[in-house]
Amino acid sequence: MRRRLRERARSVRRACGDRGMSTAEYAMGTLAAVALAAVLYKVVNSGPVGAELQGLVERALRAPF
Repeated sequence: MRRRLRERARSVRRACGDRGMSTAEYAMGTLAAVALAAVLYKVVNSGPVGAELQGLVERALRAPF
């Protein structure tokens, strides 16, 4: 069974000519990740969300064990 799986994996790899992302794909992926991080940072640091998160942490720290 393992041998068939290995042979199948090899044939799939041969069929797919690309072995990884190109530099342009890395750049676009990095840009998208940075943009998402910036949006999340703005949301988390906004007034209402920040206050709610702080309240959540304070309630969690005051919870009885």
